[in-house]
Amino acid sequence: MTTRRFAFLLGLFFVLAGIAGFLPLFAHPEAGVTLPANGVAAAEYGHAILGTGDDMLFGLFPVNVAHNVVHILFGLWGLAASRSRRAALLYARSVAIIYFLLAVAGLLPALQTGFGLIPLYAKGVWLHGLIALGGLYFGWASHDEERP
Repeated sequence: MTTRRFAFLLGLFFVLAGIAGFLPLFAHPEAGVTLPANGVAAAEYGHAILGTGDDMLFGLFPVNVAHNVVHILFGLWGLAASRSRRAALLYARSVAIIYFLLAVAGLLPALQTGFGLIPLYAKGVWLHGLIALGGLYFGWASHDEERP
């Protein structure tokens, strides 16, 4: 896989995940793909300012309005970056650094709500770490070349 394809696929994934996170705003939570968080997550981590932070995308990942918007913005950036190798390389490197920092923040109790803006805890920590590893590989280790 090339860096441009990585940027496109990750961008598409982010846009779809961001949209999926908004589905319960228009439907009853049981009808959408976002499920209410278990009481432990809400009680243990508190609520984020922009949305309650107790919605769990696919029952696994904590989301709120701000989190969904960030996913959509990262997705649009990835889709735009996939148009050239240089932009895709910058995107992959940025994703590696930003998502590594988000994964670390999710491990620190004081930062698990992203300063009260976005939920960074639970299984989202490991997903952020995996995304960072993908960005690391395609940003620095991959040696794909532009084809004429």
